[in-house]
Amino acid sequence: MPRFDGTGPMGYGPGSGRGMGPCGGGMGWGRGRGRGFGRWGSQYQPRITKTEEKEMLSEEAEALKEELEDIKKRLTELKDGE
Repeated sequence: MPRFDGTGPMGYGPGSGRGMGPCGGGMGWGRGRGRGFGRWGSQYQPRITKTEEKEMLSEEAEALKEELEDIKKRLTELKDGE
């Protein structure tokens, strides 16, 4: 959970991410895109500014990029092991 402030990775509350942080044990229990529980249009979600949304989407893009790199690395390892 970034900043350890209880808001989750995208500011949508605990349990809304992929479980990659210290609280999730780095196990990545979810495979979603960190959008939480009904991110768009939910009356329970706080309104965010365009600047905040831009920052969150940039963070999400970086996380997805890192995940893709890890997947490619693992595929290479498996291919080399054949």
